[in-house]
Amino acid sequence: MKLNNLTPAAGSKGREKRIGRGEGSGHGGTSTRGHKGAQARSGYSRKIGFEGGQMPIQRRLPKFGFNNPTRVEYKAINVAALQALHDSLNVDVISIETLREAGFISKNQLVKILGNGELTAKLEVSANAFSKSAIAKIEAVGGTVTTIE
Repeated sequence: MKLNNLTPAAGSKGREKRIGRGEGSGHGGTSTRGHKGAQARSGYSRKIGFEGGQMPIQRRLPKFGFNNPTRVEYKAINVAALQALHDSLNVDVISIETLREAGFISKNQLVKILGNGELTAKLEVSANAFSKSAIAKIEAVGGTVTTIE
């Protein structure tokens, strides 16, 4: 055993410094809070994004983009999904209620049928909107398209 091999016993070091416990502790007086000001007081909490009085970044940067207040958002469902629904449930009439029960859409979602995929079944499809290619594919196999307002 030599002096350079000595280490403190496990667990004897590393306790956190106790602040505000007198001058002898080295953390008495102002208890590491500095002199006066809001941060020295109890109950102080800094605002989110506060940068010490500097203009915060969310106010330095300009607003960006445009949010259209009249935008109508549709849930897109392809013709291939309609064919898969016909194959699995053996239905010929596909409405918004059918799609909701099958788990394709959630409550109050608007549906637009898109023309991606192949369709072989003759279907009666009703939805809020259709693409031109979807109408063409549905009507090509003898199906009908009904737009719901």
